Amino acid sequence: MLDAARALFGGAPARVLSVIPGEEMLPWEEAPACAGELRVLVTPVPPRPVFAAVDRAFTEDRPLTLAVGLRPPHRWSCAEGIGALPRVEDRFVEELRPRRRLVLVGATDLAAALAGFADPLERAVVVLDPRPGHLASGAFPSGVQVVRTWPDAWLAAHPLREDDAVVVVSHDPRIDDAALRAALPGPAGYVGALGSRATHARRLARLQGTPGLARLVGPVGLDIGGVSPAETALSILAELVAVERGRAGRPLREGRFSIRPEAAGARRREPGGSGPNAPAGRVVSRPSEDFRAAGDAGRPGSAGHRTGGGTRG
Repeated sequence: MLDAARALFGGAPARVLSVIPGEEMLPWEEAPACAGELRVLVTPVPPRPVFAAVDRAFTEDRPLTLAVGLRPPHRWSCAEGIGALPRVEDRFVEELRPRRRLVLVGATDLAAALAGFADPLERAVVVLDPRPGHLASGAFPSGVQVVRTWPDAWLAAHPLREDDAVVVVSHDPRIDDAALRAALPGPAGYVGALGSRATHARRLARLQGTPGLARLVGPVGLDIGGVSPAETALSILAELVAVERGRAGRPLREGRFSIRPEAAGARRREPGGSGPNAPAGRVVSRPSEDFRAAGDAGRPGSAGHRTGGGTRG
């Protein structure tokens, strides 16, 4: 890959490489534990106008679609929005999405634990609570937005997106119900509520007639036997990830699907490309159009936004 990158400085075109890590890798290089195959697009950086568009998207928290041609002259293009550029087989498309929000209703110890786990999961955390005695913002990690307000008022002023999540943990039915009545009719992909089964049954009775009530997740979290705020937060965020990925949250040993969702579309390996007799650490240059599947399965990440299939830092 370094040779391909150096060649770009000499005017070489973009290349698609298939990298199969193995024993010949340098000691300080990390090889995937699964002994998988990596497909890498090596291409020059985009021109200034594209950089300017990316900067605006970051600053204004807007979605952006980037594309680069895989055939000469490897032109770059961009457009605001997700899916704004057509997917064709000779072009690599990357979608930069605004950071997903995790809206926590109730400034509690559990909310603080959830906020602590959320940053590695690339969530922007907002904590809402109208009770002044609960707003000890020092209990939350830096970067967490703590707002003294009723949740329905904040949600009315800040529309949710499909990849946002709302979790109510205030232990006060007045606050929790106000948040749920505001969030459930909207597009948020995950709306959950803390509480026992009996508490949840009473909550459902109070919320009868609320649009979207059937999709309320409660009691929130996976059954891992969590007791402490950190363990409970872990169970809640594990369920959130499972819902986002379309999984049931069962043990991997009991699963029938690929461990990594994107691996379901993986292309067939080249002869000799895997297994005990495979050459160690080899790099194979592929035709540009062969990167089509890799573009969907493993788009590179980008700081500030998360990409169409993956992360945002």
